[in-house]
Amino acid sequence: MFAVEVRDHMMIAHSLPRAVFGPAQAMHGATFVVDAAFFTEDLDEDGLAIDIGLATRVLGEVLAPLNYQNLDEIEMFAGKVTTTEFLAKHLFDEIARRIRAGELGEGGSRIRRLKITLNESHVARAWYEAAL
Repeated sequence: MFAVEVRDHMMIAHSLPRAVFGPAQAMHGATFVVDAAFFTEDLDEDGLAIDIGLATRVLGEVLAPLNYQNLDEIEMFAGKVTTTEFLAKHLFDEIARRIRAGELGEGGSRIRRLKITLNESHVARAWYEAAL
């Protein structure tokens, strides 16, 4: 498999209202470095897996509605525990929808797998990965 991975970040606030989260039950901030990896089985006639510029744009657009937001106040997350794992799946679903809508151009049709990684810090990260 070939892979192209692009990176951006988002800064959010949220609380994780369950006892298992200890002090993170309270409102706190997080800055996530977000990686999106797009996997293809082949390359196009130009030797590309996908267009890096389009991938970068789509990742940025998906992050924009969450950036600098309190996730506890976003209606679509009402009643959800917005863990790093949960957010990775949410971003995966949004990017997969855009791939299906053709927003990654002709190369998007070759994408077979997608992996979204949220880096919480230099020692912890979580991701969601699946076939498309």
